[in-house]
Amino acid sequence: MASSSLRASWQFASSILRRGPQRSSSSSSSRFSTTTTCCSRHATTNRTARNPLRAHARASASATSTSTSHFHTSAPRRNANGEPPPTDFGALDVLGNTPVPSTSIDVCMSDGFHLNSGARVLDGAGVLLVGGEAFSWRPWVARGEKRLLNGKGQWEVPNDSLGLLGLLWPRPDLLILGLGPEIRPISPELRRHISSLGMRVEVLDTRNAAAQFNLLATERGVNDVAAAMIPIGWKEGVGAIW
Repeated sequence: MASSSLRASWQFASSILRRGPQRSSSSSSSRFSTTTTCCSRHATTNRTARNPLRAHARASASATSTSTSHFHTSAPRRNANGEPPPTDFGALDVLGNTPVPSTSIDVCMSDGFHLNSGARVLDGAGVLLVGGEAFSWRPWVARGEKRLLNGKGQWEVPNDSLGLLGLLWPRPDLLILGLGPEIRPISPELRRHISSLGMRVEVLDTRNAAAQFNLLATERGVNDVAAAMIPIGWKEGVGAIW
């Protein structure tokens, strides 16, 4: 009896000793696993904090891969022969449906002008286009000779030759001067006189001046743009008829 009781006590003690290290090992392993996970998360957070560009790139790549699936491209249009359709340049003309002013210049002639209204200014006279009206213009008459250049080679006309502009109110914002077959500098006196009327001035040869007037008068209206032009056949001292 005593020996069997002693044997049972020994077996119980042995079982306790065996269970103790196992529980300790399991608990230690669990604690090590938890610590390792926390360290891994902490290291990942530190890497993200140290390099925010990498995190932003990853987020952008993820957003791009998600959003690209929502877009698609359509096949280009083709005609029956498999070729792209021709470009309609008429559709690109933003002024295509805008009526052309009657005072726009259709033809610049050597001795005058042909207007869109069908009116003609001939006999070597220039033309003054103001407020939708056309006037024959001879600025050289006041000098008594057919000269428009001063002693310095600058283009200059008497201030009175632009007297009609001083009678208008409101006045045009821009005056386009067509100086004949070639462009020259205008005199400071003439430029100051035009500025005193509250107008800007653009100096061109007559062909380009006519094209510029046609464009701006169509785009902005005839009340905002005026023009004064000399025929393209003008010769200093001779005039436009020789």
